[in-house]
Amino acid sequence: MAASTRSLVPYAALLGAIVTLCVGTSFAKTLFPIVGAQGTSAYRVGFSALVLLIVWRPWRHPLKPADLKAVALYGAVMGLMNLSFYMALRTIPLGVAIAIEFTGPLALALIHSRKLIHFVWIALAALGLGLLLPLKGGASALDPVGVGFAAMAAVFWALYIVLGKRAGHLHAGRAVALGMTTAALILVPIGLFTAKANLFQPKLLALGLVVAVLSSAIPYSLEMIALKGIPKRSFGVLLSAEPAVGALAGLVMLGERLAPLQGLAIGAIVAASVGTILTTPAEEPVSAEGVGA
Repeated sequence: MAASTRSLVPYAALLGAIVTLCVGTSFAKTLFPIVGAQGTSAYRVGFSALVLLIVWRPWRHPLKPADLKAVALYGAVMGLMNLSFYMALRTIPLGVAIAIEFTGPLALALIHSRKLIHFVWIALAALGLGLLLPLKGGASALDPVGVGFAAMAAVFWALYIVLGKRAGHLHAGRAVALGMTTAALILVPIGLFTAKANLFQPKLLALGLVVAVLSSAIPYSLEMIALKGIPKRSFGVLLSAEPAVGALAGLVMLGERLAPLQGLAIGAIVAASVGTILTTPAEEPVSAEGVGA
């Protein structure tokens, strides 16, 4: 393989991770009428945990109590982030939900802002969020409950980044396996309570496995490839396109057409995320890490 081709592989991997996540999430939404958002979350997290446990076998490397606590908190937040995001998707479009969720890591990146330009990005993100908030009626108004759940997902994504850094000294694969298992211990009982026997239908179990593979296993694997070959700043800039990709996936797979103001709002949040990354010193945290919920 030529050097120029090899250099493109990490970027193709990141694009694949974003597209696969958005496609998987769009597919997951089609299961909501049968098992609900809670049951679909249980499928995604439960099957992902099983796959990660088989691959990484974290029990072979016991953790210290403090590290185990850190991973458990990380996993609990991961689970709540996934559940909140799926609950939001019940009533608001995918692209909009991702854009609102993005404000969590974006706020985390801007919380210690010192440069004047950073306040421009804060204003731009606030404008985008303001255009999405259900402050007025009309056909394009978003469901307040869905927006509230997306905002909760944003908070949990910010916490996920903070807690992930605290567990950053641990082996990445084993930490994610244990974290996902913790998330499964929280979400699977909730899914069982809401979906009941429907959760065990063989066909739905197979579809749930597809959701887990598309939404977690493949994006996580591709992201690991991307992180090895893309500078952190470039990684964050490219990841900022996720709300736009989500909007496109929602349109193609779910028929979710956005109002012009909603499209403008998504663009404003994407621009704020890109601007924040490009104007933040390389040694400081940037707006997003990982492909999110």
